[in-house]
Amino acid sequence: MVRAGRTARRGAGSGPEGELAERRAEPGCEPGEVRAAGGVSRGPRPGNYCTMESLPGLRERRAYDCRLAPDRALRTLADAEAFLTGRGMLTRTADCALPSLYEACHEEPYKPGSPGFATWPATKWPWFGQLAGRGYLVTAVHRGKNLLVSGEVAGLLDPICRAEIRRMRAADPRWRRLLDHLAAAGPSSIEDLRTELRLKRQELTALRYPLERCGAIVSRSLQVTSGEGHSHSSELARWDQACPGSAGADLDPGRALMDLVVAGVRAAVVAPERELRRWFSWQWYWTDALADDLVRDGKLRRADGYVTAAATGA
Repeated sequence: MVRAGRTARRGAGSGPEGELAERRAEPGCEPGEVRAAGGVSRGPRPGNYCTMESLPGLRERRAYDCRLAPDRALRTLADAEAFLTGRGMLTRTADCALPSLYEACHEEPYKPGSPGFATWPATKWPWFGQLAGRGYLVTAVHRGKNLLVSGEVAGLLDPICRAEIRRMRAADPRWRRLLDHLAAAGPSSIEDLRTELRLKRQELTALRYPLERCGAIVSRSLQVTSGEGHSHSSELARWDQACPGSAGADLDPGRALMDLVVAGVRAAVVAPERELRRWFSWQWYWTDALADDLVRDGKLRRADGYVTAAATGA
């Protein structure tokens, strides 16, 4: 399996707790009703508010499950791996409601006061790449940012990424050339691709970025011996080389995106509904009715502008 290594507040917990009026569902209310200060209010969109825990309760559970408090800090790489398999997907740094590996470390930055890589945890920053080294895929489908995924979530991504190979191969002859070369040659280092395709560094970078962002290809970090030291490079592979033989490959990508959004909400525990559309790259598979459909199907439930995943088997 190929995995990426090199790169690359908080939506559901941001803002004061009092910024949203707390509305607690009362026994006997109907689906879609919220018990507000003035009585029952019926919203225009579906959602069973009566059978879910309160928003403060969801935030408390999120803080525990996503390790947002220092006393829940990840101590070891084994802790980090359990965190990944439990949540299903992790961003590198905190940028939305999805759980973040580095945020869960609760460690001082590598270089306080400096931007970029210097904000990463001082000693635990290698964990992201080390988890990739254990076989977990790192993708760029979080709108170009690193997203580390478990095997289960890779299976949810699979129909979308395979559809993106087909779409992007048909859309641009330059993308088709790179994708077809990888199909023939197999996973290839950046240096080999530049030589074999006769591309300048900037040209290959411009080609690979949209393909990685959409999941058609993935990359992993390589350490190359150079003289007396080591240098770093990357290896590129098509998605279907990194994740071969998936049983759900023929699933409609729009339906697969719905399943992925539910997995993302489950990972986050609770998230602002307006944020869901910005989690993943594929705006062309998103529909304005997607969240409504997930609520109608019983996959998501609403709470004051936030959503949470229904209990498994609900």
